[in-house]
Amino acid sequence: MNLRLFAIAVLSTVTLAATAQMPDTPLRRPKITGISHLAVYTSNPAATDHFYREVVGAVKKADPENPKGIRYMLSATQFIEVLPLPPDAGINRLDHTAWNTDDAQALRRWLAGKSYKVPDHVEHGADGSLWFAVNDPEGNKVEFVQPPANLKPFSAPDAIGHHIIHVGEMVHSRAVEDTFYRDLLGFRPYWYGGMTDTRVDWVSQQSPDSHDWLEYMLTFGSTPVGASSGIPAGMKQHDLGVLDHFSIGVDSVDAAFTKLKDAGRLVGVDAQTHTQMGKDGKGQFNMYDPDDIRVELMNFHATEKPCCSAFTADDPAE
Repeated sequence: MNLRLFAIAVLSTVTLAATAQMPDTPLRRPKITGISHLAVYTSNPAATDHFYREVVGAVKKADPENPKGIRYMLSATQFIEVLPLPPDAGINRLDHTAWNTDDAQALRRWLAGKSYKVPDHVEHGADGSLWFAVNDPEGNKVEFVQPPANLKPFSAPDAIGHHIIHVGEMVHSRAVEDTFYRDLLGFRPYWYGGMTDTRVDWVSQQSPDSHDWLEYMLTFGSTPVGASSGIPAGMKQHDLGVLDHFSIGVDSVDAAFTKLKDAGRLVGVDAQTHTQMGKDGKGQFNMYDPDDIRVELMNFHATEKPCCSAFTADDPAE
């Protein structure tokens, strides 16, 4: 064998060996196509059921992921998952956030190829869905869900809205979280702002392949959470629930509020007595589930100029 043929043979052997070591690691990140759900705990299942069915208007379904859970569906691919309160939960009522993907297995392998810690396999739901969970850099649980193929038509006629446009959670360090959401996964800046123009309290980042966004909640009211880990000492459950929240998009918050009020759906609910204008220039209305998770109704589009920064991406739509 001449030297040229020998070199080609060696190169082919090395290439085949490298391929054998990584037989199914995708070169490109599979799509992250928007919010799947928020999973919360309940200490009072009957009261929580009333809130999500009668107030929010979601459709109650069995939970294919957890037989102890319940899903409250707003659409075929978005829902609130309600789980029993663990004995060690303390004031925490958030189990995880979750994002839809077009290929859960490939995304798990892609993250592993980036040296991010992932489980050994994806989970299989009774409905044909696939998912896996990881922890973000601050230890928050994040799921990536591949919805079942051939979704059946779904209707939630009483839902006050059908599109969860963002989820928010308490974050200690924007820079630390950005290493995962922005640098690794490719989330894109949307808007940031604060209680005043001189500080940043909230950072909104849209998922790579949709206009749904994650909101870093960097402060509690006007008091910085700081750089410590976990839930700050002395924080109240209601105040944590302000941070750990989800938002349903509507065309008009004023119309949605009037609909809820006139139908008596807000009776006995911890809720604002009126709508308000957010710092991002979008109308808002806040109410709370029985365990203090904030449910925010928000206009899809701003009607006033936002403070602090301009929007850098298109708004979600119905």
